[in-house]
Amino acid sequence: MTEVLDRASSPNLPKPNLKVVLPGLMLAILLAMLDNMIVGTAMPRIVGELGGLDKLSWVVTAYVLGTTISTPIWGKLGDLYGRKTIFMVSIVIFLVGSALSGAAGEIDPGSGMTQLIAFRALQGLGGGGLMVGAMAIIGDLVPPRERGKYQGMMAAIMGIAMIGGPLIGGFITDHADWRWAFYINLPIGGVALLVLASTLHLPKYRTEHRIDWIGAALLSVGVTALVLITTWGGDKYAWGSKQIIGLAVVGVVLLAIFLWTQTRVAEPILPLGIFRNRNFSLVSIIGFMVGFAMFGAISFLPLYMQTVQGASATNSGLLLLPMMLGMMVTSVFAGRTITRTGRYRAFPIVGGVTLALAMYLLTRLDADTSRTESSAYMVLLGVGMGFLMQTTMLIAQNSVDRKDLGVSSSTATFVRSIGGSFGVSLFGAVFVNRLKDYMTDHMPAGAGGGMNFSVGELQPTELDKLPAAAKDLVVHAIAFATSGLFWWALGFAILVPVAAWFIKEVPLRGHDEPAGEGAEAEARPLVAID
Repeated sequence: MTEVLDRASSPNLPKPNLKVVLPGLMLAILLAMLDNMIVGTAMPRIVGELGGLDKLSWVVTAYVLGTTISTPIWGKLGDLYGRKTIFMVSIVIFLVGSALSGAAGEIDPGSGMTQLIAFRALQGLGGGGLMVGAMAIIGDLVPPRERGKYQGMMAAIMGIAMIGGPLIGGFITDHADWRWAFYINLPIGGVALLVLASTLHLPKYRTEHRIDWIGAALLSVGVTALVLITTWGGDKYAWGSKQIIGLAVVGVVLLAIFLWTQTRVAEPILPLGIFRNRNFSLVSIIGFMVGFAMFGAISFLPLYMQTVQGASATNSGLLLLPMMLGMMVTSVFAGRTITRTGRYRAFPIVGGVTLALAMYLLTRLDADTSRTESSAYMVLLGVGMGFLMQTTMLIAQNSVDRKDLGVSSSTATFVRSIGGSFGVSLFGAVFVNRLKDYMTDHMPAGAGGGMNFSVGELQPTELDKLPAAAKDLVVHAIAFATSGLFWWALGFAILVPVAAWFIKEVPLRGHDEPAGEGAEAEARPLVAID
């Protein structure tokens, strides 16, 4: 039976049993986080087998780009058609992409890398709905004032994923076929689907369903064009080439048209009105900077550990533990403190300062950096991430009406993802160029045939097969290229505490209180599903 309810007349809508619903949501978050960590650790082996190190950034970029362009669409679809159905559809697409990624190159080995990049993009399209869907559903079920304790729970799940992911990815890389880095998603996702189908029952908004597909297309193509600039610029094409200039023109024009259309359509993909809220705009800026600095640079740490520090894939996962533990501990602390006090402004400021300090210390990485020293740097990096990741999402959700909860969650995730897209693609180009430049500048005079190898062949499993002089050159080149990435990351990380300083402390609302600064209370009719 379906009953139409109005929030004004029935303020206390039926609430699902959180203890029953949360396992399915936590599994979805675990699925999203595990994939990134497992694949990141296994990536050197994957690209080494299918095509080479110089294509590493494309495998990462394809997934991040798919996530980026789909995130705002998933958020809007959830607002319009109901979060449960849309959330489950995103899980299915993610699992299909995982299965296909694992099978890349099986039929036509010659095009294995091309297939993997395409299937990772499909996986990313589904992945865009995982985190934002889970966050929006929790936002529906839990008011901001009480969300801190659940933030701690989510941080614990992320910590488990971040600790277990590299270990699983390393074990798969060392002892099994790398394809299981993708196949492992299938049983986890299947369980999540079963749990959500049987336990999650949410009220649905009764509204006209209008999707701005033209806006979605403009956004997707515009963002893709700009990401391609950072991927190809200075590497495949010169910065002043007609290809790069053409991509810049296409990207800027399409995004300008997109912003213009968002002010005129009935159901915009990205309602620009939410940016009138100062806090929301500030955490969006912070999210972009964090995504650029963090995801862009961290993608290359497993490669540094496996080549420069001589760690196996499994051990490189263990070496990431300090960062993960730092993030988990501070996330739980921040969540409990926010729940107890209702105050949150200090956390993004402290997190931004800590993140910038960690990025500076990571610029000191070289061929002689000990594992103890690099672990200490990563502890600080994790602390900064822990204070920023969930707190900024909480502020974003508290800044808008309930009717825009999905859009606020997706937009906050979108700007972080687009920052990561630009960071991964730009840092990939910078990494390869610095690597080539170092090797060219330091190639021993009169080097023999043992030095004749390409960047694409510089995978960890092949290092020990090189002559001593060649191996030493590669180790120093990768250390030089990696440390340089963190100078770029530092420039963006410094802007995080600056933006966080201007956040206004707005009281976190309860179950039926309106949003903070500039927002109005929601009074839309709902359809409650028995």
